[in-house]
Amino acid sequence: MTTLSIVIPAYNEENGIAAIIERVLAVRPAVAQAGIEGFELIVVDDGSRDRTAEIAQHYADVRVIGQPNRGYGGALKTGFREARGELLAFLDADGTYPPEAYPALCRAALDHQADMVVGSRMSGKRSEMPLTRRVGNTLFAALLSVLGNTRVSDSASGMRVFRSDALNRLYPLPDGLNFTPAMSTRAIFENLKIVEVPIEYSERVGRSKLSVVKDGLRFLRSIVWTVFTYNPVRIFGLAGFALMALGLLVALTAIGAPAAEFPRFFAALVLAVAGINLFSIGTLFNYLVSLFHKRAIRQGLFGRPLLRRPLERHFGWMGAIAGVSGVAIYTIASLNNWTAPTSAAPWFAPAVSSLLVLTGMQLSAARFLAHVLADLTTRDVKAQQDLNGAAKLITEGSMLYTPSLGIAYSAAKLVNEPTLPARQGGTIEASPAAAE
Repeated sequence: MTTLSIVIPAYNEENGIAAIIERVLAVRPAVAQAGIEGFELIVVDDGSRDRTAEIAQHYADVRVIGQPNRGYGGALKTGFREARGELLAFLDADGTYPPEAYPALCRAALDHQADMVVGSRMSGKRSEMPLTRRVGNTLFAALLSVLGNTRVSDSASGMRVFRSDALNRLYPLPDGLNFTPAMSTRAIFENLKIVEVPIEYSERVGRSKLSVVKDGLRFLRSIVWTVFTYNPVRIFGLAGFALMALGLLVALTAIGAPAAEFPRFFAALVLAVAGINLFSIGTLFNYLVSLFHKRAIRQGLFGRPLLRRPLERHFGWMGAIAGVSGVAIYTIASLNNWTAPTSAAPWFAPAVSSLLVLTGMQLSAARFLAHVLADLTTRDVKAQQDLNGAAKLITEGSMLYTPSLGIAYSAAKLVNEPTLPARQGGTIEASPAAAE
């Protein structure tokens, strides 16, 4: 028998807690018709100073758990620990989310075998969300879609249904209101199957506890920081490419501008070098992430391999070219007296030469470190291969990583099939239940 455990975190919600409890309990028959036989409702009183807990305790079918104030996420985690269901769910106590949507979310979880079903407030259903929050949620969803390489319409929804065994992959999660965007980000990078179902969103009962600026910054930090712990090159690489593109734009503006030609070309080179350095740093961080996780994870700047060999394996010859070019530019400039004080820009050639030589050293060092980290990543697999014999297949589940472009090779087929395709990440789908 499958049981659904619904957790409601509540902090000073005496004006709305009774109404939301009654609405949740009223959907029990519809949830049963959706294929979920068991049902329990848990209210976590998060240190309320009003009658929230007292009112909730009047309902015999509600388990009330009290705790000192730990925040929205802390209350949810307490409820999840106490829950008995194979499916866990949560929604706010302020009446903004519709409990009547739970049957549709449960059907989506069962029909799509989803690890998580998110009630999306941004998918076209009626919404009373204030404009500032709607704009913010749209921006956060767009950011997560870019960084996670997966389309997301609502990254911070507070109404979800998910499988309890997914918590092992979702934790740790923060205690504050940034619990939901962090949960969405980790779910994507943990390759969980996510389905979004459109829901309505109402004006809350009572005063909102969310600060648009303060909590918005927390949401942003949660998304970006979580991506850093899974796929750093996604952020470093995008920032690097942005700097290189800006450098190209600056270089184009230098053409036909004799008075500012040398300064602009130099600024363009500085931007390009900064972009290259950011990308190489992100690549090395990805190897460290793979070494830490010890398993295939969603990685890569573009989410799929673009080259037969990872880009960092080309850093060696790229660094050599940059270094040789820097030496050559300085030599040519010296032979032609371009560095003489009487020349138009005596500083230009030495500055360009220095940047190219330093970039060459950076890329060469990055190539060396990437090789060392790749060797450490595959060390256990190679040791097992030596122990079992090169002709034997290696135990299923071991992985070899070339993480900067997201290629994961199964060690179980390493001997016979050394070039397996990249592992695909999690998906977010629109549920047919949305039509209901």
